[in-house]
Amino acid sequence: MLYIDEGGKDRLLNNEDLVRLTNSALQKLGNRKKVLILPPDYTRLPSRSGIITKAACDYYQSAVKDIMPTIGTHQPMTPDEISGMYGDIPRSLFRVHNWRGDLVTLGRVPADYIREISGNRLDFDLPAQVNRILLDGGHDLIISIGQVVPHEVVGMANYNKNIFIGIGGTEGIHKSHYLGAVCGMENIMGRTDTPVRRVLNYSSEKFSSGIPILYIQTVVAPDENGNPVVKGLFIGDDAECFEKAATLSSRVNITILEKRLKRIVVYLPPESYKSTWLGNKAIYRSRMAIENGGELTVIAPGIKQFGEDPQIDRIIRKFGYRGTEEIIRNVSVNPELANNLGAAAHLIHGSSEGRFTIKYAAGEMSRKEIESVGYQWCEQNEAMNLFDPVNKNTGFHNDANGSEFYLIKNAGIGLWSAEGINSLQPPLRPENGNE
Repeated sequence: MLYIDEGGKDRLLNNEDLVRLTNSALQKLGNRKKVLILPPDYTRLPSRSGIITKAACDYYQSAVKDIMPTIGTHQPMTPDEISGMYGDIPRSLFRVHNWRGDLVTLGRVPADYIREISGNRLDFDLPAQVNRILLDGGHDLIISIGQVVPHEVVGMANYNKNIFIGIGGTEGIHKSHYLGAVCGMENIMGRTDTPVRRVLNYSSEKFSSGIPILYIQTVVAPDENGNPVVKGLFIGDDAECFEKAATLSSRVNITILEKRLKRIVVYLPPESYKSTWLGNKAIYRSRMAIENGGELTVIAPGIKQFGEDPQIDRIIRKFGYRGTEEIIRNVSVNPELANNLGAAAHLIHGSSEGRFTIKYAAGEMSRKEIESVGYQWCEQNEAMNLFDPVNKNTGFHNDANGSEFYLIKNAGIGLWSAEGINSLQPPLRPENGNE
């Protein structure tokens, strides 16, 4: 059932609107005795999920027993990040998801289904795993909060991704990410019907239909000054709220350029991006806008490591961002990589497949480290002086030498492509939807 349907390309929802609409939806649900809230982590700060989580806590008060940020494979939130995103909500309510433990398997998506949706590329079954708090907590309402935006693994982020990946487990996350990678991210980003989404929908329908989940979905896009603003809020207990949010997202989060570009620069704010595991959104979201032989420069002052945990970091350092064919070959012969398919997927995603050059100005990593994984190194101060990304908005600019480049500031809330990229045309040109 759809409880709230508010949004459009020209809409602007402020924090007061988000609180009012959230309260309106919760009023329709009636009283609850034990509530679990599943909001995103600090990497999704622009989603306004902090405001919505606070509104839900204020509405249900003592009935809110647990808040578990859906960190997936990310690092747990620090106390400063919790304060910055969730304000004065009591810290005693926050739980940490461990994607390598504290899990329960609701069921398994059969191998024949995976073969079908992958075009016979893969031959394994896939578990629907979640943190055990989802079943063992005794909650009579679970509120899943997040932002719908183009995504490299699932096509459009959120909805049941927040459940099966956000608080999912090792095997499920590894296999779902690898499924998306071998099917080609350029065939996936910006779409609602993708192989990974089909797996998530299968899991919802077959294994979790009895769990009382309410989905609260925002759509966020940059305004004329590049600041993220909320364009839509959709609340419901089934796929309809996600589908409406995704339709709006395809209109406000995807930029279609007249042609592919020779030079793109992406700036990653240091407070949000501390690893290439997160920072490579700069590559994912811009790759369809870069011409063959072009150049992508990633300016990332806060990046100090590759992976979000030591095991993944070590794997990235060992195998590098080498492209689809080489990674698939390594998976077939190396048990370490075969047992870490999520890392293998990330290595595929982070490669240009030899089509364009990737230069990394990672503020806290050495030239040797950057070049060892297959990227070109760029000196941090030199890149900042050449492009001056902090003082510019997304769009076309000239560098200090007078040469043109295209700057992307908020890579995490957008997707850039060019006219004539046929795989993206259907979701980018919906005939119906909110305006």
